[in-house]
Amino acid sequence: MLALDQRGHGRSERVPRDVSRSAHIADTVAVIEQLNLGPVVLIGQSLGGHLALLVAAERPDLVRALVIAEASPAGGDRDAVQETVAGVGRWLREWPVPFADREAAIAHFGGQTLWAQAWADGLESRDDGCLWPAFEVDVMEKTLREAISQAYWNEWELIRCPTLIVRAGDGTLDPDTAEEMLARLPHAELVEIADAGHDVHLDRPDQWHEAVTSFLNSLPARSLTG
Repeated sequence: MLALDQRGHGRSERVPRDVSRSAHIADTVAVIEQLNLGPVVLIGQSLGGHLALLVAAERPDLVRALVIAEASPAGGDRDAVQETVAGVGRWLREWPVPFADREAAIAHFGGQTLWAQAWADGLESRDDGCLWPAFEVDVMEKTLREAISQAYWNEWELIRCPTLIVRAGDGTLDPDTAEEMLARLPHAELVEIADAGHDVHLDRPDQWHEAVTSFLNSLPARSLTG
């Protein structure tokens, strides 16, 4: 399994000039090709899921199966986009950074839960010994705005590989959009996980693991062997 630090995150370039979807697609394709990994099973959540579906649409030769959680090709109108971006930016700016240590970060994120621990572990240690976000908030806002300002239904309909959609019962992927995704891509499957929020893989890890494992086990052998 390989996890990619997308541009603007982690050890990738912190303040990239280009945060377009096409730039993110090119990054992902470059990693797959340079490491000679394809065709791959591509799994993504939220913005990662949005990117994964676009890669699968543009480069079907590199993707043998697709799993997307809490993501869709639907775009929002201008007001909805502004509200979503502003809300995410506001939440990120409310973090009391820097955090003195991991325990302080976990406490801020809600205590000893997998969700809190994962967010704490995503922070980076700097020379001051404190923990800081591994991203710039304004870059995250710009990246999110680029992703949701337009719809990608045409790209969605181009996907040919086996596809699993995972929707959280209390997440941001609404039921109507999930149903439209199924209608426009009949070979896709949908799993709904109740009592889970947007970070479904952290809120309900057992159900998430079961859904993904069951999907992968159902694939024809040839789709997993290339």
